[in-house]
Amino acid sequence: MYRILVSNYQAHLLRYNGSRISAKADRYYMSVGNSCIKKRPLPAKFNQITFARQYLANSSNYMDDMYKAWSQDPKSVHISWDAFFRQSPTEDVVSHAQNMGFGLSQKDEAIIDDHLKVAQVVRRYQYTGHLIAKLDPLNIASADIRRDEKSRKLGPADKTLVLANNLLEFCKQNPERMFQLPKTTYIGGKERTLPLKEIVARLENTYCSSIGAEFAHLKNLNQINFLRERLETPGAGNLDVETKTRIIKRLARASGLESYLAKKWSSEKRFGLEGCEVLIPALKQIIDQSTKHGVDTFVIGMPHRGRLNVLANVCRKPLVQLFTQFAVLQGEDLGSGDVKYHLGTYIERMNRTTNTNIRLAVVANPSHLEAADPVVLGKTRAEQFYADDKEGKKSIPILIHGDAAFSGQGVVYETFHMSELPSYTTHGTVHVVVNNQVGFTTDPCNSRSSAYCSDVSHVVNAPCFHVNADDPDAVIHVCNIAADWRAKYHRDVIIDLVCYRRNGHNEIDEPRFTQPRMYEVIRKTKPVLDKYAMQLEQEGVINANEFKEQKTKYERICEESYIEAQSVKTTKLRDWLDSPWKGFFKNKDHLKMGTTGVDEETLVHIGTKFSTPPPDFEIHKGLERIFRARLDMVKSRTIDWALGEALAFGSLLKEGVHVRLSGQDVERGTFSHRHHILHHQTKDKAVFDVLNNLYPKQAHYTVCNSSLSEFGVLGFELGYSMVNPNSLVMWEAQFGDFFNTAQCIIDQFIASGEQKWVRQSGLVMLLPHAMEGMGPEHSSARLERFLIMSDDDADEIPELDENTEMKQLEQTNWIVANCSTPANYMHLIRRQIALPFRKSLILMTPKLLLRHPDCKSSFDECLPTSHFQSVIPELNSGNFKKLVFCSGKTYYDLTKARAERNLTDQVAIARLEQFTPFPYGALKATVAKHDGAEVIWAQEEHKNFGGWGYVQPRLENLLKAKVRYAGRAVSASPATGAKFLHSKENREYFDSVFN
Repeated sequence: MYRILVSNYQAHLLRYNGSRISAKADRYYMSVGNSCIKKRPLPAKFNQITFARQYLANSSNYMDDMYKAWSQDPKSVHISWDAFFRQSPTEDVVSHAQNMGFGLSQKDEAIIDDHLKVAQVVRRYQYTGHLIAKLDPLNIASADIRRDEKSRKLGPADKTLVLANNLLEFCKQNPERMFQLPKTTYIGGKERTLPLKEIVARLENTYCSSIGAEFAHLKNLNQINFLRERLETPGAGNLDVETKTRIIKRLARASGLESYLAKKWSSEKRFGLEGCEVLIPALKQIIDQSTKHGVDTFVIGMPHRGRLNVLANVCRKPLVQLFTQFAVLQGEDLGSGDVKYHLGTYIERMNRTTNTNIRLAVVANPSHLEAADPVVLGKTRAEQFYADDKEGKKSIPILIHGDAAFSGQGVVYETFHMSELPSYTTHGTVHVVVNNQVGFTTDPCNSRSSAYCSDVSHVVNAPCFHVNADDPDAVIHVCNIAADWRAKYHRDVIIDLVCYRRNGHNEIDEPRFTQPRMYEVIRKTKPVLDKYAMQLEQEGVINANEFKEQKTKYERICEESYIEAQSVKTTKLRDWLDSPWKGFFKNKDHLKMGTTGVDEETLVHIGTKFSTPPPDFEIHKGLERIFRARLDMVKSRTIDWALGEALAFGSLLKEGVHVRLSGQDVERGTFSHRHHILHHQTKDKAVFDVLNNLYPKQAHYTVCNSSLSEFGVLGFELGYSMVNPNSLVMWEAQFGDFFNTAQCIIDQFIASGEQKWVRQSGLVMLLPHAMEGMGPEHSSARLERFLIMSDDDADEIPELDENTEMKQLEQTNWIVANCSTPANYMHLIRRQIALPFRKSLILMTPKLLLRHPDCKSSFDECLPTSHFQSVIPELNSGNFKKLVFCSGKTYYDLTKARAERNLTDQVAIARLEQFTPFPYGALKATVAKHDGAEVIWAQEEHKNFGGWGYVQPRLENLLKAKVRYAGRAVSASPATGAKFLHSKENREYFDSVFN
C-alpha cells in the first residue's frame, strides 16, 4: 500500500511542472493516503507526503524498477505509472527523475523515448492522416489543394505531412519490434502489444485509405474517443452480406434512373448524379440508421444536382409524376411552376429496412444553391416544436451541399452558427457534401482558401469524414458513424463525398473547355456500380447474372412508368409540395374572413397582465415607470404601439395559436419599447416571460433574440412558418434597411414561392421604417422594392363589389402595409390568422411613433365590431381644396405642419395603410367624399423610393386624372445623415404639400 501511495505521488510530481501543481498533488494524496496510515500508522509529526518524499529520495533505482515492471506487463504496476509511461514526454521523465534523485541509464531513457515515439505516431495518424488519404476516385487531386496548384497531382503518399522525419526513420528501423499500445487508440482491439509495422499498417488503413477523418479540432475528449473507437476498432468498417447486397441494389437503381433519363431525354438538363451515384445508398443508410434511433421525420435540403434521383430513389416519389415533368403539360394548379430540378416533395412511407413509418420532405430550392439551408432548419425546428420533441430525437435535418457553394456562400456560415442557439437549434444536422472537385468550371484553388471545402464546419466543432465516393463500403461506414454521432451528441456532422461529375455542370455543358485533363481521366474511369459489382463478385456476395437482373428489373420499372406517364394530360404542382397542410383548406370559404376584433374583457385582462410585473421580481427602475404608464392606458381604455402588439399576440395565444417572434434584440425591442422578457436586476439569469403567463391553458409564445444574421434567420423563420398554418411566425429587422442582406430569401422564396411551388406562408416581416434624420442605413426599409415585386397589374382595376377585398387578398403574392395606428396594427396581425389562406405580410413599422403622444388608439377601435382599415380617411369635415394621401409616420408630421399653417379646413389628409393589394374600393370612396379637391400623394421618402412609383399609375387609372407628387427629389441614397440637411428637406417637403 505504501508503494501505491508513493507511486501515485511520484507520477503526479513527474507529470506536472511547478510547485502549484505539486501542491495540488500534495492535497490530493493527503486524502487518498488515509487507508495506508490506518494499516501502518506513521510516526508522530510524520505525514504520508513526507514519507513519500523521503522514500523517493532514498530509492534511486525506484523508477528503473517501475519502468522495467511496466515494460514487461503494464498491469503489474499501479494505473498512475501506466498512464505516466504512456503519456509523459521523455524529457519530463528524465528531468524530474534527476531532480528527485533517480538514476536512469541511457538504455532506459531510450526505451522510454521509443514508447513515446509510438504514442506520437498514433496521435499524428489520428489527427493528420486525412492529409494523405486516398480520397479522389480519379487519383489526380490532393486533399490539400495548395500542395501543387499547377497540376493538383497527388502522386505517392507524402508521409511527411503526417509524420516528422525522425518518426518516419524510427518506423523504418523498428518494424518488428513489439510496443505497448497507448490507451488513446483502439487499433489493437483486445491486443495491447503489436509490432510497430502492424501498428502503422492499422493506422494507415484507418486514417489514410478511403476515409479521411477530421476531428482534431474537437474539444471534448469523450467525443474524440467515440470517433476513435468507431473508426479504429478492428473490423469496425466491415459490412455483412445483407448490407452489401442492399448497397448494390440501391446503386443499381441510382445508376439505372440516370441511364434511363439520359436515353429518353438526352437534350434536357437534369443535373444528373453520374459520378456520385453513391449519394443514394448513403442517404438511405443515414435514414435507416437514424430510424433505428427513433427518428421518423427527415427534412432534406439540396441543390439541383441529383435532386431527381433523390426524389425517386430516396423519397420514392412515383416515377410517373417525375416523368411528367419532362413533358409539355398544362398545369392544373395556378402558378408559373418551376424547372423540375428545383421542386420539392413530401412523402409518407414505410421504411422497409426497419419496418417503421417515416416522413420525408425535400424542400423546394432555387438555383441559389445554399439558400434552402436555413429554411430546412426552421422547418425541422417547427416539426420538433409541434411534436414536443425537445431533444430532436424524432426529426432530423439533412443538408446536401455542393463543394464550391459550401465553402463560398455565407449563408452556410450563418446556418452553422444557429446550430447551438437555444431557440434555433435542431439538435444536430447531418451535412452531406457532393464534392465535385470543381465549381462549374473553377478549380478549388481558385474558389476557396481552405484546404477542404468543409472547413467552415470547424466553427461549431463538427467532425468531418472525407470519403472516396467510389468506395461504397467506406461511405456506408461513415454514414453509420454520422447517424450514431448525431443520435448520441445531437451535434452537426459532415460527410464529404469526394466524387466527380461525369457530364460536367449539366448534360449539355462541355467540361473539357476548362478541365481537359480531369475529363480525360473521367472518360477512362469505370462507373462505381461496375467497380462495386466486380468487388462483390470476387467476394462471392453476388454473381453476374444477379447483377444483370437487378439492372434489367429497374429498367422495366422505368419503362412501365414512362408508358403510364404518356397518358397524363395535366401536371399537379400540389404533388410537389414539401409542406402539405392537411385539412387546412377543407370546407373553408375563401371569400370569408374571421373576426379580427377582440372583446373588451379579453383586452383588459391581457393589457393588465402585460402591464403588471410579477411579485417579488425586481425589475429595472425605468421599467417601473413604463409599466405604470401601460396600466394607466388600460384603465383609460387606450393603447400605444407596444400594447396593441401585446393585445394581438395575447388574444391569439388565448385562441390556441402559437406565436413566434424572432430577430435581433426583439425581446426588449431595438427601440426599448417591447420588454417581453423581464430580467431580474439582482439575480443573474432570472427572467420572466410576460406573454407566456396570461392564461393557464394558452398557446406557447416564443420570443427569441437571434444571432446577428438576416439571411440565415429570415430563412429559418420562413421554414418554421411552412409547417403549421395555424401559427403566427414573425421576423423583425433591427432596422428595416437591414433586410437587404436577406434579399435572396425574399426574392426566391417569399415573393415568388407560391407561384413557383404553390407554397403558401403566413410569415410576417416587421421592418422599422421612417425618415428621422438617422442616416441612409437607419431610415428606409426600401418599401419600393417590395412594391415593385408585387404581382398586381396597374392597368387592371378589379370589379368593385363586396368580395373584392378577399379576392384581391387571395390572388396577391403578398401583403405590403404601413400602418399608422396601434389598433390597425393589431387587426392586421390578427388578420394573418383570420384569413382562410396564408399570405406573407411585409409591414413597415414605426420608430418615432412607438412613443408619439398622438399615436394612440382606443379600445373601441379593437372590439369585435371593428376591423382593419386599408384606408383611413380624413376625420375632419369641410370643403377641402386638397386631398393628400400619405402612409405611415409622415401623417403625424403632415397634420402638425397643416396646423402650423392654419390649413386644417382646407387640406384633407387620408392614410393609405395597405399598399398591396391596392385598395381601389376604399380609395375611390375616400376621393368621392372630397369631390373637386386636388389629389396629392405625399411621402417623406425620395421620389424614386417609397410608394410613389407604385401608387401613381394605380391611383391615376382609378381616378382617370393626374395625381400630383409632393416629397423629396430623386436620390441615390435613401436618406441623408446630416441633421441640418434633413430638417431643410423636411421644410421643403411640407412646402411642396401645402403651397
